[in-house]
Amino acid sequence: MSQDVQLSMSLQDWEARLVRYVDLRPCYNAFIDCRTPGSEAKENFTIIGPGVSENPDQYVHIAEPHGFNIGGARQPPACVNSQHSHDTAEVFLVHSGQWRFDLGETGQDAQVEMGPGDVISLPTGMFRGFTNIGTDIGFLWAVLGEDDPGRVLWAPDVFKLARQHGLVLLETGQLIDTVAGQKVPADATIMPETTAQQVAALHVATPAEAESFVAKAKPGSLQIIHKDGVLRGEHGFSLSQVSLSKGQQLADVAGAVIFVHKGAMTLTSEEGPLPLQIGDTLSVPHDQDPTIIANQDSVIHIVKKVL
Repeated sequence: MSQDVQLSMSLQDWEARLVRYVDLRPCYNAFIDCRTPGSEAKENFTIIGPGVSENPDQYVHIAEPHGFNIGGARQPPACVNSQHSHDTAEVFLVHSGQWRFDLGETGQDAQVEMGPGDVISLPTGMFRGFTNIGTDIGFLWAVLGEDDPGRVLWAPDVFKLARQHGLVLLETGQLIDTVAGQKVPADATIMPETTAQQVAALHVATPAEAESFVAKAKPGSLQIIHKDGVLRGEHGFSLSQVSLSKGQQLADVAGAVIFVHKGAMTLTSEEGPLPLQIGDTLSVPHDQDPTIIANQDSVIHIVKKVL
């Protein structure tokens, strides 16, 4: 059978590829900083792919490899995600709330503030953290490069604070909670704390450079992360914003992941309609090009793997 032939999918099949915002399963102890004062209330989500969670019990909504990972972070006001670095691209779309991204080992090298619809692309090999600086709960929708995004490199102070609160990170990436009675296995190796040499090897961003990492929200349809987009560079995926008027159809989404940032839409299957609400994430197979129509004026973000 030709790869271009579209196979019929049942409504149940489509529902299995839809992660509704209201059904997101949070993990409150995904990372080594989960007991650090100011960070203990954050929620971590792995929507597509394993992400970089350090808790083996973290729930993965869709495990199928896509060439990238989709995740999320939901935090109340003043809640902090501690300074860390990644080995692959990390991109955030601010879905709700007001946020500040802090760059550098202590977050003092550069800072940028962002609101709904803004996108930030953070380079590899650079410490970053983020704080909800608004007055309401905020949600970040995140894209990590590659099927295996590797492990997080934490700033040295994060390890020190974790020890004070009974958390030990193993070299395998697994988090051991000694307060809950867990013990470090006899054959396990504890993750070495980040050294001064490792810190010195990371990129230090200037305030002007930090502003260049951000694509501020704009009306209309545009390519945000793309070789010809607002934010360029090697990501392994593209990110586009599509604005639709009520009744307009979303086109060319085969093999894409769709996030409903504003509005509402309906996917039409042979067995009936599937509503897509604000905050929902839909994974579309490569052999499908479904009919998706906006129920109202809507803003959609689309991620595709770059081949």
